[in-house]
Formats: sequence, structure tokens, C-alpha cells
Amino acid sequence: MMNQLLALRPFVPARDFDLSKRFYEALGFRVTHQDDNIAMLKSGCFSFILQNFYVKEFAENCMLQMLVRDVDAWWRETNPEALGERFPVNPARAPAIQSWGMKVGFVFDPSGVLWHVGEVPF
Repeated sequence: MMNQLLALRPFVPARDFDLSKRFYEALGFRVTHQDDNIAMLKSGCFSFILQNFYVKEFAENCMLQMLVRDVDAWWRETNPEALGERFPVNPARAPAIQSWGMKVGFVFDPSGVLWHVGEVPF
């Protein structure tokens, strides 16, 4: 049955729905659908669903991994550190090799969700 899998889209919480949508658009995602409860955000063929729902403990423990071809190039092009000047977020942490061997940078959204932006070692 897994050969029927077309997508896997997590639901990501938002404390301030409009602020979170603007944050993700600044990060390079585009909104493909929205209503009062959800916004579907997409980059290339990948997407997730932002929900107008917030539980502090869940949001601050929610982590997503986004793999890119070249994390240093992505970091320079996207400049997540500058998002801290425009949005109330924890400071992004530049890519570094982690103990598990992957080069990863860390980006926090306005609700406390942590994105691991990584590059698979070859």
C-alpha cells in the first residue's frame, strides 16, 4: 500500500495565524489555499498545513526536518538570521556539523516550532 503514497503533510501549529503565514512566506513558501482554520504552504513539490491552533507545549516541542541540496547556499539565499529583525522569533543558528554527521541549521518560527534545515552528507 505504501506505493500509493503521494505526500506527507504535517500540521504545524500557529499562535498568531497571520504572523506565521507572513513568516513562512518570507522563508520562501507560498500559500496555495487558506481559510480561517488552515493555510496550505508549498515550496516546490513539498508542502505543509499551517493550522490556526496553538498549544504551547506542542508547538515548542514540534520539530520538522527540511533537507536541501546545499545548506550553506540555502542559508545565504534565504537569510533566516534576518527573520529575527522582522518577526518575534528565537535567533536562527547557522549550519554546523552535528554529532550524527549531518550539517544542520536551526530556524524557529513565531510559535516556537523548530525547523532543522539540513544537508545529507554524501
